[in-house]
Amino acid sequence: MTTTVIDIHDVSKRYDEGPPALTGLSLDVAEGEALAVLGPSGSGKSTLLNMIAGLDRPTEGTVTVAGTRVDVLDETASARYRRSRIGMVFQFFNLLNDLTVLDNVLLPAQLLGTPRAEARQRAGQLLDGLGIARHAGAYPGRLSGGERQRVAVARALVNRPALLLADEPTGALDTASGADVRRLLADLNADGQTIVLVTHDLALAASCATRTIELVDGRIARDERTAAR
Repeated sequence: MTTTVIDIHDVSKRYDEGPPALTGLSLDVAEGEALAVLGPSGSGKSTLLNMIAGLDRPTEGTVTVAGTRVDVLDETASARYRRSRIGMVFQFFNLLNDLTVLDNVLLPAQLLGTPRAEARQRAGQLLDGLGIARHAGAYPGRLSGGERQRVAVARALVNRPALLLADEPTGALDTASGADVRRLLADLNADGQTIVLVTHDLALAASCATRTIELVDGRIARDERTAAR
């Protein structure tokens, strides 16, 4: 039986001025899917990602992720939800330059209260699996863009999240590094990780996604599943 990780029901989001960012949007994402969210600027992509992450609340509708009603969480519960249920990867890495690679990866586990020995073991496994264990003691500023994005992915996965969110993960990378990250995300999904990624990179969507939706004016204009890779 397929498990639903994301259940968004009839969500709308209106701000003070201008047209709605999202209008009556419903979306289910199953465990193990890799969903690419495409669309022009202003289509609602970032708003949708923020709803899933608990960084914004819908004006109407419900958002449930891994069994948690995200739209009703207060600020403290929302932060706890992000630490325990989701991992986030950003366009510009958001690493702390005064911490080593290892300490950057360990930070979410420390915030969650994971015993240090257990967290270090998990971080070491991730860094090794992502091919950057040799950089564990280095600082992010000494790494290439592709290596820093791998560190960001390790940090996002250290708490074994049900869902990985990626916001333009190849947007700040050169062609070779972008290709490396595309392969990495595809491999993670092949291992069972559920992923939602917002991107303008059609090559990323084509190589990583098992399903693609396109947003136009806050609505889903296209929803397609791709053949098995």
